[in-house]
Amino acid sequence: MTTNTPNQTVHLNTPPEVEMQAMAGTEPEQGATGAKRSEENPRLPGRPKQQLDRYLNFIASLAFSTTLLASWETVGGSLLAGLYNGGPSAIVYGLIVSIVGNLAIALSLAELASVHPTAGAQYHWTYVFSWSALVCIAPFFIGTQMEGLIILANPTYTPHRWHGTLLMWAVSIIPIVTNVFARRLLSGIELAAGVMHVAFLPIFIGVVAGLAPARSADGFVWDTLVSGLSGWKGDGLVFSIGLLGVITPFAGIDGIIHMSEEVHNAPRAIPRSMIWGTVINGIMAFGYTLCILYYMGPYLSAVVTPTSYPIIEIAYQATGGSVRGTALLMALGMLPGWTAFFNALASVTRLVWAFARDEGLPFSGVFVRVHETLRVPVRALGLVSAVVVLLSFIPVASTAAFNAILSLSTLGLYTSYLFPLGFLVGKRVFGAPGDVPKGQFSMGRWGLVVNMVAILVAMYFSLFLPFPPTVPITMENMNYAGPVLGLVMLFACVDWVLRGRYRWTGPTMEYARG
Repeated sequence: MTTNTPNQTVHLNTPPEVEMQAMAGTEPEQGATGAKRSEENPRLPGRPKQQLDRYLNFIASLAFSTTLLASWETVGGSLLAGLYNGGPSAIVYGLIVSIVGNLAIALSLAELASVHPTAGAQYHWTYVFSWSALVCIAPFFIGTQMEGLIILANPTYTPHRWHGTLLMWAVSIIPIVTNVFARRLLSGIELAAGVMHVAFLPIFIGVVAGLAPARSADGFVWDTLVSGLSGWKGDGLVFSIGLLGVITPFAGIDGIIHMSEEVHNAPRAIPRSMIWGTVINGIMAFGYTLCILYYMGPYLSAVVTPTSYPIIEIAYQATGGSVRGTALLMALGMLPGWTAFFNALASVTRLVWAFARDEGLPFSGVFVRVHETLRVPVRALGLVSAVVVLLSFIPVASTAAFNAILSLSTLGLYTSYLFPLGFLVGKRVFGAPGDVPKGQFSMGRWGLVVNMVAILVAMYFSLFLPFPPTVPITMENMNYAGPVLGLVMLFACVDWVLRGRYRWTGPTMEYARG
């Protein structure tokens, strides 16, 4: 039987010949188990109903992917990690490693996305939790940078940890409301954010290079390795621990995949958006990093700044001590970073919704509902928003604990990448030639090499992300990413034994042919 339905559903456990028929637009009368398709058994291949509207074209999806990473803005926010462990040369060379490694991961995931463009992607419990933590980065950075600017403008101000929590809430309100009631504005917001993300960087670089009183020597930027501040010994170890500051800007390269069921011609648009988004962000982050390192001013002043953000001190030094000039420079990074939060909320909401759709969450029936009028999974968005609010309380107790949550988000994402990439490599090496279906994007004979590079990079990053930033290790500076990840995985195992194994049958795949 043939069908002209524009969207096809394919189950991951579907045999390859059935999957290929469904992707081509031809449906078998019976499913993989021999049972006939029916409304009572919607999980068999070919479910025709499209639950979300496809309203994003390629340009919008590219802007979404590019802005979601917010690479150069995040480099500024996480600069302290590299300055404390490794210094300028470690940041530069570490960024090169991060760009090349993440591009390999993006290329590998793009191959999978061209065959299986679904809102779920490589989700599992760790992955869902990681994205929930990652979505907190934007409100945390922006809220606490606002607090840093207040400290700069008013030295007598006494900051309290709960001030940052309130600022996080203030930053989050408009993106949450927009995602609920103005979903179709997201396309325009993504385009505007993409323009700001690209256009504001040369303005920032031009102002800093034009106003900074002095330029650092080439040797300072390319040859200076700092290893005495954190207590860690050994150049290689210090370099690896300091990578957090250049890895975090590229965490979430798969974010656009979770919008697949709202993108036209997703098998083609999603891979292109991921790859070009990573390339564009890599170029911009590298240019930004060179600028701030060449014009950063006194090194220790940036590291021990009372604002807690070296980038604020660097901007302050570059503008000749102008508070207003510093605030304007910081706004160039904070504004596109804030608009990226709109995208992050939308992406992780679709991830949670897709997981609930496949009975992966407790109370999945509650969170899978799509509002009939708003055409948004409002309950899934409410769950994500609740997680953001709950995580915002962590800085009240311990800033180190919140930083561990941020480390966990990055650690969980790279760990989750290892699963699909590992299976993909296994299929390439041990499977038959037809076991790896080709989508509209394929690396051909280079696929295995790129996949192996992606796996090695993800393993390397995952190994050092849980390391505490300083020694000796105390309860205050401990990096809790490892223990928290273990607890999340333990919870996942318990949930699987008690509930998941009886209800989970694998993700449902929705394909767009037009």
